[in-house]
Amino acid sequence: MCGIAGYVGSKNAVEVAYDQLKRLEYRGYDSAGIAMQTPDGIRVVKKAGTLNHLRAELDAHPLEASCAIGHSRWATHGGPTDANAHPHFDFDQTIAVLHNGIIENYLELRDELVAKGHTFRSQTDTEIAAHVIGLEYSQGGSLLEAVRRAVKRFRGAYALVIISNRESETIVAVRQASPLVVGLGEGENLLASDIPALLPYTREVIALEEGHLVELTRDRVRLVDADGRELPIVSKHIDWDVESAERGGYDHFMRKEIHEQPQVIRQCLAGRITPEDGVRLEGTFSDNVWAEIDRVNIIACGTAYHAGLMGKHLFEKLLRLPTDVYYASEFRYGDPVLSQKSLAIFVSQSGETADTLAALKLCKKNRIRTLGIVNVVGSSIARECDRTIATQAGPEISVASTKAYTAQVIVLSLLALHIAQVQETPGLRVEEWAQALRDLPELASQVLELEDEVISIAEKLVDMPLCFFLGRGADAYVGYEGALKLKEVAYIPTQESPAGEMKHGPLALVEEGVVSVFGATEPFTFDKVVSNMKEVQARAGTVLGITCDSTGTIAKAADLTLMFSPSRFDFLNALLSVIPMQLLAYHLARLRGCSIDQPRNLAKSVTVE
Repeated sequence: MCGIAGYVGSKNAVEVAYDQLKRLEYRGYDSAGIAMQTPDGIRVVKKAGTLNHLRAELDAHPLEASCAIGHSRWATHGGPTDANAHPHFDFDQTIAVLHNGIIENYLELRDELVAKGHTFRSQTDTEIAAHVIGLEYSQGGSLLEAVRRAVKRFRGAYALVIISNRESETIVAVRQASPLVVGLGEGENLLASDIPALLPYTREVIALEEGHLVELTRDRVRLVDADGRELPIVSKHIDWDVESAERGGYDHFMRKEIHEQPQVIRQCLAGRITPEDGVRLEGTFSDNVWAEIDRVNIIACGTAYHAGLMGKHLFEKLLRLPTDVYYASEFRYGDPVLSQKSLAIFVSQSGETADTLAALKLCKKNRIRTLGIVNVVGSSIARECDRTIATQAGPEISVASTKAYTAQVIVLSLLALHIAQVQETPGLRVEEWAQALRDLPELASQVLELEDEVISIAEKLVDMPLCFFLGRGADAYVGYEGALKLKEVAYIPTQESPAGEMKHGPLALVEEGVVSVFGATEPFTFDKVVSNMKEVQARAGTVLGITCDSTGTIAKAADLTLMFSPSRFDFLNALLSVIPMQLLAYHLARLRGCSIDQPRNLAKSVTVE
């Protein structure tokens, strides 16, 4: 999700690369750097912080070049420091490499390189990739060929961009799952991670396909596949304006981020499921600590709190580990009972949420073990917690969180499986869960194909005065998040609860025009859910069922239905059901003319109590 820039041509490539990075600032980042070809070899300038820090460094030592690559980094492996900023050199400083994504097997490669005498200047997986490519390049042949050989050794999702001090005015890049686009010009060519960085220079672009490599000079673009076979150049003309391009052609960042969720799931899993279908989580406690922990407290706000409820469901169901979920704003003032053998997990997209930070300080004061699940590696929560797991979701721009929720639930799932491995939980087959998680991105892509059906339903329900979100088990927890999205962006009042609680009061609110959205992904509860649907319909309410039920039980009972293909585990089906709820909230807000990316009264990161 970081920014990639590259230019070769007659202009000052340093300034073009910097300008490209500025046009990608909306993606979020915590460090930036540029590598350029000079008569004295490759020069790298990089700084932690904003692009203004990089600008000051460039201004202090003005440089010109006809070939340069640039990167704005969102930290994953290693914190946001000068040393960890991209680009990175190989061992001999013959090439410079920048990289989006994750090299899953970087630890294995690092051990191999250390055995050969290599040392490293950073904590990143990118530097490992640079050293591997550099070794291949030292064997002879072109840079393109060296990269093609090297990437056969990489596992993961990545876009790699490389320059060499042996091949002037040449950039080589490869794409595997992480986006990369090439811009075609007259006497100049460019590349970037997203189209906005190309628009001031060209409207003719090539979107690289999976596994394809590209070689750019000022006069030529060459495409090859993973086997080195030459590929035809097929470009596309882009007529978006710059603002639209930042959103990838989507009307709003919220919709873009909803559609990014299959890729976010891949990123979140990257490096964390082993080839043998085990789970490997860096940043957690040692095995003996997990054996000692007797209770978990998950502490969060808003969307992260709802992700915590899903974590509670899984920890207790799979591990039989008692788990409580607290609103961070209540935890601090609730005089909580804290056990020295417990673990406090703090979930936050920004890592700067004020109430969550206050709760964290209370736990630290009481010497409780703390674990952070955050999206921003160098954030306050990441620094303060004893251990931290990054969600690897990339920057989220819309105030209404969508992809961060999914990533948080995935990390909590991986954590549960990691604990299960350590404790050798009887009857739990981690390899089956690992395979189901591998399948999840494709299933999420299929759920997104329901969008036209969601739009049709939204058009029917746009004037609803009130919406219930109901379900049982994990479906109820996902319903809480669906309700939050609807009230955040469409300003429609909601009532959310377990479906069985309707008859204990909320049913009094049901009348003609009121809509009830039922999550129904657990076959064990279908009969009960149908009974709850009938209670609503008997009072003239409208029922929308979101389900993966292939028997037709839910579809026959509901007035409206959204059906998707199931995973092998009910918990993951419940997670998938949040996507239609997000889309429903988005399209209702659009139809009602609401401000979607910046809803009234709300902020992205709540840094006051």
